[in-house]
Amino acid sequence: MTNPILRRNIASELVSHADNSLIPGRQSEHPSLSNNSLEIIARPAAILERVRDWRRQGLRVALVPTMGNLHEGHATLVAKAREHADRVVVSVFVNPLQFGPNEDFQTYPRTPDEDRMLLEHYRADLLFVPEVSDMYPHGMQHHTMVQVPELSDILCGVVRPGHFVGVATVVAKLFNVVQPDVALFGEKDFQQLAIIKRMVIDLCMPLQVIGIPTVRETNGLAMSSRNRYLSDEQRQLAPRIYAALSGVKQQLLDGRRDFAALEQQADEQLRAAGFKPDYVAIRDADTLYQPGDLTKKLVVLTAARLGRARLIDNVQVEL
Repeated sequence: MTNPILRRNIASELVSHADNSLIPGRQSEHPSLSNNSLEIIARPAAILERVRDWRRQGLRVALVPTMGNLHEGHATLVAKAREHADRVVVSVFVNPLQFGPNEDFQTYPRTPDEDRMLLEHYRADLLFVPEVSDMYPHGMQHHTMVQVPELSDILCGVVRPGHFVGVATVVAKLFNVVQPDVALFGEKDFQQLAIIKRMVIDLCMPLQVIGIPTVRETNGLAMSSRNRYLSDEQRQLAPRIYAALSGVKQQLLDGRRDFAALEQQADEQLRAAGFKPDYVAIRDADTLYQPGDLTKKLVVLTAARLGRARLIDNVQVEL
């Protein structure tokens, strides 16, 4: 029997009349952002036809995959996508395959009206909102999966087994449906970005994957949809993640290379502040492997729980 929570998707909230509904544009508050219409499509066949039409016109297409509850970090991705393509597609799909049995699929923030207004404001051309049945027509247990070995089983993959199989699978499907020339992802999800880049190379997918630097609040906290889970008190504590990572970065720039000691130091700082870290790790930024003699760029990563929120962040270090 199909689990009823897997049927929940915001497509029905966004698309109230037809797959190709046109929503009038919202007047921009900034002169650089023009007033335009955002097309909303729910069916994969319909978006494939729209992209084919753009191709016939010689237009270049960018894709920004999201799970909705959009914020200024997503807006930056859309704005950057506009620099790389003539048409920008944003997908909103809360992917059940990447959530574990005790994770927040049911409660993940869904804000369809706010998402639509943000995308209109930042001049996205098309919003793709598929249903679960469109993405997994044979059900969750009988679907072809995409697994990127090694990279999927470290760091976040240790504490969220199967998560990156769900991510790689849904992103591969979105790439096949939209067939973009370029896809943009935030560097906050650094491991996810590395996995998607590897998948594109390994499967000879004809597109470019671009990582965009993390967008932060004024206090340094990385913008995230799950920041909504934080209480006011926790929001005051949350920027200490970035502070701890930045402290490690500075010590690396100062010449320290005792990686394990630096990781332990940052872990203890976070625990003392009230976090429950899953890990703090210093890795080669190009491979996510342990740093070696030939490593030229490092990344310091962490995932830490604060109340209901599991926060991830990273900083990169040029040696």
